[in-house]
Amino acid sequence: MKKLIKRTLNAPLKKLAKQFPVLAVFGPRQSGKTTLVKEVFPQYKYINLELFENQQLAQEDPRGFLKQFENEPGVILDEIQNAPKLFSYIQVEVDEKQKEGHFILTGSQNILLNQRVSQTLAGRVALTTLLPLSIEELRLAKQLPTSSAEAIFKGFYPRVYQNTIDPVVFADSYVRTYIERDVRDIKNITSLTEFQKFMRLCAGRTGQLLNLSALANESALSLKTVKSWLSILQASYVIFLLEPFHQNFNKRVVKMPKLYFYDTSLACNLLRITKPEDVFEHYLKGGLFESMIISNFLKMQYHKLLPPNLYFWRDKLGNEVDCIQENGQHLHAIEIKAGETFNSSMLDGLKKWSSISQLPLQNSQLVYGGSKTQKTKEIFLQSWENL
Repeated sequence: MKKLIKRTLNAPLKKLAKQFPVLAVFGPRQSGKTTLVKEVFPQYKYINLELFENQQLAQEDPRGFLKQFENEPGVILDEIQNAPKLFSYIQVEVDEKQKEGHFILTGSQNILLNQRVSQTLAGRVALTTLLPLSIEELRLAKQLPTSSAEAIFKGFYPRVYQNTIDPVVFADSYVRTYIERDVRDIKNITSLTEFQKFMRLCAGRTGQLLNLSALANESALSLKTVKSWLSILQASYVIFLLEPFHQNFNKRVVKMPKLYFYDTSLACNLLRITKPEDVFEHYLKGGLFESMIISNFLKMQYHKLLPPNLYFWRDKLGNEVDCIQENGQHLHAIEIKAGETFNSSMLDGLKKWSSISQLPLQNSQLVYGGSKTQKTKEIFLQSWENL
């Protein structure tokens, strides 16, 4: 087994544990939550609430369950959503003992966890999100794939790199396990086969505008069901929707969001891409590359405890900028192109944006599939490898 890859969230977790009695690390299954909290808090007692005997005790006698850890330096409660009764008792314990950083909670079901936390632990808990590995984390660990096609295909789940697992085998197992376990936990779906077909249809829309009516027609589902199933995929960190930029420099802008996958290996699996060479021959190569880059920007935000601040801009004439980053009053436009060779036509969308927004083109950036990073007269040209 290879050496553990250092996560950006490592240092912020140590800091937060000195400020809050409860620390929560949410994120998708297999993103490395357990490994991270064990590494950051090695002296803490670790309890896996996936195990039935732990679940049973926590649910039947939550007070007695927590009492066994009162003399420990701290306790890690892994997959806390499996024992929802604990939340109220953790609140009481925290208010009585006033011990900072005593409880570390992890979980992989966003909707359920956020509901419980907001109801019972508001003001007492620091919420963090751990997504799969970032490009920066892999680069610093000297494990970043040598081409963007290989990176898209392998994805960014730690286990693929730590244990040298075949990406096809990992992604196939992940999708199957996710459907058979998490989907049933979040919502009672009668046809898992239909849900998997729905996931494939979503994968076929990676990087594209999300037309709910068209998706409902193609999947033979009601609009209500489509919205519900999309919320499940979002809640379990499979997909995210990038909203259009809200400030109307031009009235003729699209209102639909764009759909992306947090991890491109899952999208590749659902699209039946079985080797890296197939990525750039696929009709969705641009969308997959965008998905990798934009999800990487999200990782950079979440792992540094910053709120997501990303949008896209597109008008009804087809002029588009793939990503608009909003920092207070400052806007940073980012165009994303899968091509490995720079050409001036890649700047067309940014130039149109600059003209409409009245913001200088020099405030913009082009991320592309090549290996050269440089400042040109017009733009900052950024290699995907150096994000």
